[in-house]
Amino acid sequence: MTEENKTDKKKCSRKGKAMFAYGIIQLGSSVVSALALTAIALSFCSLKQESKVFNECVEEIQATGKSSSDAVRFCNGG
Repeated sequence: MTEENKTDKKKCSRKGKAMFAYGIIQLGSSVVSALALTAIALSFCSLKQESKVFNECVEEIQATGKSSSDAVRFCNGG
């Protein structure tokens, strides 16, 4: 009977180690996901700023009397 108890304890400790490893992996993947979402959010901020500058450029060129297509082409660098 003591041998059965030892076997049960060994099985239990293996499961505990596996569950601990699973928890660490799960936590790590959550951290990676959070960092990725932060990077995406920061890229949207720069995209918003670039869009604002582009719109100001188009409005400025249109104010000189050029058409919308000419203003867009100019602001794109063409």
